[in-house]
Amino acid sequence: MKISSIGVLTSGGDAPGMNSSIRSIVRAGLQRGLRVMGIYHGYSGLMAGDFVELDAQSVSNIIQRGGTILKTDRAKEFRTPAGRKRAAEAIAANDVDALVVIGGNGTFQGAELLSQEHNIPVIGVPSTIDNDLYGTDWTIGYDTAVNTAIYNIDKIRDTAEALERTFYIEVMGRATGFIALDVGLATGAEYIAIPERETRLDVVLKLFERQRATKRSNIIIVAEGETPGTSALEIAEKVKQMNGMDYRITILGHIQRGGSPTARDRILASRLGAFAVDELLAGSSSVMVGEQRGSLCTTPLKESFTRMKPIHEDLVQLSGLLSA
Repeated sequence: MKISSIGVLTSGGDAPGMNSSIRSIVRAGLQRGLRVMGIYHGYSGLMAGDFVELDAQSVSNIIQRGGTILKTDRAKEFRTPAGRKRAAEAIAANDVDALVVIGGNGTFQGAELLSQEHNIPVIGVPSTIDNDLYGTDWTIGYDTAVNTAIYNIDKIRDTAEALERTFYIEVMGRATGFIALDVGLATGAEYIAIPERETRLDVVLKLFERQRATKRSNIIIVAEGETPGTSALEIAEKVKQMNGMDYRITILGHIQRGGSPTARDRILASRLGAFAVDELLAGSSSVMVGEQRGSLCTTPLKESFTRMKPIHEDLVQLSGLLSA
């Protein structure tokens, strides 16, 4: 299939670097002689036909901005066959031959269904602060989210030491502990609770007991996870019931999604955006572009969200060693 026009959209949770990726896709597409259409508000805008043609000037001065100039949405209707049929009709009506979708797990599930049901070439660009997509070492936005969390936790450490308190700090990550593990190591946390490993309250208690004579402040990093009983508040309460130690809770929340992307995220987004355009022109479809060990690669789109991305076991062991 000859491709002369492509559409680009952002979907799901925003991540720093999405704009860098949009810029790369648009300018790479134009350099390859393509017409590039921006689609506003994710899959909702796709179904509604909210398309606009983009030129090089349209993406000027956005590489440093967080969020997404195309806006984003979580479209429940797109999860239905009828919604995807509406989207396919809008794509045809706007003379778009292929799509580049920027997002994460849910975004790629929708893109895979759209491609299979309506024979539309689709390439996924991994952009999620959770870093939970299989097939790429890093996702766009992850590095910025980690650095944002570190910046704020360093400040909390100051007040924890001044008041000799224990802080339980909950970071984002969906159902994975990638953010928590990196942030915990980088901030010298005394304990890191992640969904991939059982939370060992006995280890926390022994740690506190061992430090009682010399150290009265502690930082416990908790991945938000989706397992009952593993939130920062629940863990803190269980520990307090066992040893009576008071605590403070800080949930960093959506602050981790905002802000200007780091250099690493800007460069990664730029590489993956241009690579996505080239892969479409080479005839690829239903794949996610990614970076593994510094090299660009592709992974079947379905594998990116169905295969589990393993946590770094060496970092788990290192965190236990250094918290002793």
